[in-house]
Amino acid sequence: MGLLNLCFLWLLLISVSSTNACDRCLHQSKAAFFSTPSSLSSGACGYGSSASSLYGSHLAAAVGSIYKSGSGCGACFQVRCKDSKVCSKAGTQVIVTDLNKNNDTDFVMTPRAFMAMANKGMAHSLLKLGVADVEYKRVPCDYKGNNLTVRVEESTKKPNYLALKFLYQGGQTEIVGVDVAQVGSSSWTYMTRNYGAVWDTSRAPAGPLQLRLVVTSGYDGKWIWAKSVLPVDWTIGGVYDCGVQINDIAQEGCGECDDQNWKS
Repeated sequence: MGLLNLCFLWLLLISVSSTNACDRCLHQSKAAFFSTPSSLSSGACGYGSSASSLYGSHLAAAVGSIYKSGSGCGACFQVRCKDSKVCSKAGTQVIVTDLNKNNDTDFVMTPRAFMAMANKGMAHSLLKLGVADVEYKRVPCDYKGNNLTVRVEESTKKPNYLALKFLYQGGQTEIVGVDVAQVGSSSWTYMTRNYGAVWDTSRAPAGPLQLRLVVTSGYDGKWIWAKSVLPVDWTIGGVYDCGVQINDIAQEGCGECDDQNWKS
């Protein structure tokens, strides 16, 4: 990979990190729910039918400050409603799969996720409220043994155009750069975020492919190298294990909320 491309990736990393709205802070807002879960499966992150395999269909559309032009796709949040008569202290976890364009609520959730915030026997009472006052914070995603995975999108056109969707992204990070190369080669081609969780390139190398990612980690970032991802006979629509998982946690300089705790 050339020096110019390397510098570009690090500038991108700095830019994304500096615009984060202190994800780990405790935020106060409102949450609502979609009447049909399929609304979130076809969301702006591009997960499609794969969304149903993420976090037990505990899916959410999030406002732009969380969606972050797609880099917030796959982020996990602990959300609980504040009415103690109806809602549990633990709340539930959701994964961001869509953009919520209505700023009246920070999250619009699947009915299953929305009801999961309720005390035992109170799920339908919570559902009747329609909109609930909530507090939330970002938490690491844990896929319990699943590695980071890519799916070759149907828009891919061999031999040059390749589009990949990232699934099961662990940790509390964002993917801000992706390179692809033939296995065994040091000639890397950068990919760009097409939308949501989908990255693409019009200069795809031939043969078995490896990936190199830049993710937010600590107060800056790190490289993650997936040494063998796509086999030589990879297929459109195929799903491939990257052989690595992201376990890092990005840290922002959030002095104003470092002392806030999730009070039970």
